[in-house]
Amino acid sequence: MDLTLTGKTAFVSGSGQNIGRAIAVHLAQLGCNVVVNGATDARAAQDTAAQVEAAGSQALVAMGDVSRSETVAEIAEAALQRFGTVDILVNNAARRPHKPFLQMTDEDWHGVVNTALTAAFYTSRAFLPGMVDQGWGRIINFAGMKAIKGYFEGAPISAAKHGVWGLTKALSTEFASKGITANVISPGQIRKDAATEDDPARAARIPAGFMGRSEDIAAMAGFLAGPSARFVTGQMIAVNGGETT
Repeated sequence: MDLTLTGKTAFVSGSGQNIGRAIAVHLAQLGCNVVVNGATDARAAQDTAAQVEAAGSQALVAMGDVSRSETVAEIAEAALQRFGTVDILVNNAARRPHKPFLQMTDEDWHGVVNTALTAAFYTSRAFLPGMVDQGWGRIINFAGMKAIKGYFEGAPISAAKHGVWGLTKALSTEFASKGITANVISPGQIRKDAATEDDPARAARIPAGFMGRSEDIAAMAGFLAGPSARFVTGQMIAVNGGETT
């Protein structure tokens, strides 16, 4: 299996911590340069960039809210100026507030939808032209189990994640002939960090009997980003220990 990404560049939104950071570092270990992004915590993004560089790859920190079109345009310009191309797009940024539906404000709704869904549209529009020009690219979006099941007090999250799944299917169909794949990773119950122990109640709901780690999700992202996944597109891949089948 060829997982080598030497000479490639990835943009990973929300990569200052947790799953986003794990993906950025894993791609770097595979030889990929990484554009690290966060909305507010510049120190966390710098820490991720340091880990990318420690893995032997180059990093660029590009802070900004990817739910804003003009911000994405600025990030794309900086990334392309530094690396020439962005070959792998990972849309990981998300907001996950929980609130009873009848108490939700316009801001609650749009904050979630804009970060999870609209941002994926903006970043795809920004980086797809370069992928088309070179005849190669990877788009990896995130849906989570909220794109598979409805969740109590999570209406905007479920709606946004279903939208991401629809966007991904559309992109996979339109750009497959250009050498570009588009897939969704749907993470299950993931421990916040490696030092955190499993929540027994949550682990009991998982057939595997344990919660996943950010590195489990990063491993799937590394596969989908690599040459060996060239025939995998338009798919939602659940990484959840069998919690959904």
